[in-house]
Amino acid sequence: MTPPGSRTGEDAEDLDVEEVLALVNDSSGHHARGPAARGGTDGIPTPPRQDAPAPSDRHRATPWPEARAVAERAARTAVRAARRAPVSVPLGAALGLTLAVPLDALTDLPSFDTSAMDGWAVAGPAPWSVRDESVLAGHAGPAPLTDGEAVPIATGARIPPDTTAVLRTEHGRTDDKGRLHATRDVMTGQDIRPRGQECRTGDQLLPVGTLVTPAVLGLAAAAGYDTVTAVPRPRADVLVLGDELLTEGLPHDGLIRDALGPMLPPWLRALGAEVTAVRRVRDDADALHEAIGTSEADLVVTTGGTAAGPVDHVHPTLRRLGADLLVDGVKVRPGHPMLLARTTETQHLVGLPGNPLAAVSGLLTLAEPLLRILAARPAPEAYTVPLRDGVQGHPHDTRLVPVVLRGDQAVPLHYNGPAMLRGIAAADALAVVPPGGAHAGQEAELLDLPWAAAGIGVCFT
Repeated sequence: MTPPGSRTGEDAEDLDVEEVLALVNDSSGHHARGPAARGGTDGIPTPPRQDAPAPSDRHRATPWPEARAVAERAARTAVRAARRAPVSVPLGAALGLTLAVPLDALTDLPSFDTSAMDGWAVAGPAPWSVRDESVLAGHAGPAPLTDGEAVPIATGARIPPDTTAVLRTEHGRTDDKGRLHATRDVMTGQDIRPRGQECRTGDQLLPVGTLVTPAVLGLAAAAGYDTVTAVPRPRADVLVLGDELLTEGLPHDGLIRDALGPMLPPWLRALGAEVTAVRRVRDDADALHEAIGTSEADLVVTTGGTAAGPVDHVHPTLRRLGADLLVDGVKVRPGHPMLLARTTETQHLVGLPGNPLAAVSGLLTLAEPLLRILAARPAPEAYTVPLRDGVQGHPHDTRLVPVVLRGDQAVPLHYNGPAMLRGIAAADALAVVPPGGAHAGQEAELLDLPWAAAGIGVCFT
């Protein structure tokens, strides 16, 4: 027997995650941005033959808007292949998930006539004789009132039968005989919240595809839920590559502190993922092959090793695994050598550059759209803000530049080099600067950072 406040798979009408995702897309009107890629499954471009001559970096790199669209389409293909079922999640663990069934009221709200204010419940015209006892919230139903009678009442308490109105504490006075008078007119029904004022049992409160925010959790609890049925979080494994990385202390002797190990897991959680493992992998091809090949996550995120240096093992490892390289370099600065690969029918790998700000660029370019689709989250509405200052552009590539919002303008920040985090640590968003740059006052699309966005964006756990 299903406990009250729970929703089961049968309640979900056998919806799977793909069907939830379709409903989310229908409600948001969202379509993948960027030109449609040719060839491949579901519009994913067919990777070049591995034995063919390698094209130049510029020829091979994918335009930034198209790279994001490829990541979305790849995720949709994985959702279809996985056929994941929604899960029942306790309210305390549901923040940031997407509803897989409508949130229907399990009770009237409020479930009984209740006082909206501290004061007195009164019956009939003044003056009123006042009962000695008080009516408090959480107590059994009080005795009915008769005309000319009043009883002290607390906010949220049940209204006694035959009550005319609630007189607020500040609107009443007592005379020397203990009788209660009103200092202003009393209207029938004032400051009484009638049963069902907000909803009736069975009313749909929120549709499929709603993102679970703190307010949604409060509404679900008020409506009688202990659990909600939601799309499960996609699982992500983080592989931090490099022999030169320290986990504590000051840099020394050619060794540097690892910035991505502490940064990526909470960022991925903020994007909707469940981070199932964070592993440090030495600069060894076999170790990387083992780490990727044994991962059961929906998304594997690697750091560094995506170029063609002597210890850059990501590309050879993907070829060894028989992976499909969907995006091999993106026309964006920083972050140009990022990549996206399909390692299995239901698993993808996002290869981030090793430089910290370049890795952030890769997260927002490839990991964010992929995780958003896997989690069936609604797409954020694109918006633009004028730049206060001009931004120098790359001749051919998009630039992502940290900005802070000041009034109705976006102010570009300094310290925006690929290896720098000082700018992004102070930023509210990244401005999308087209090839050639942008002048002061020009409208620029902004990508919100998770902690600067409203709702669940502040959830890193």
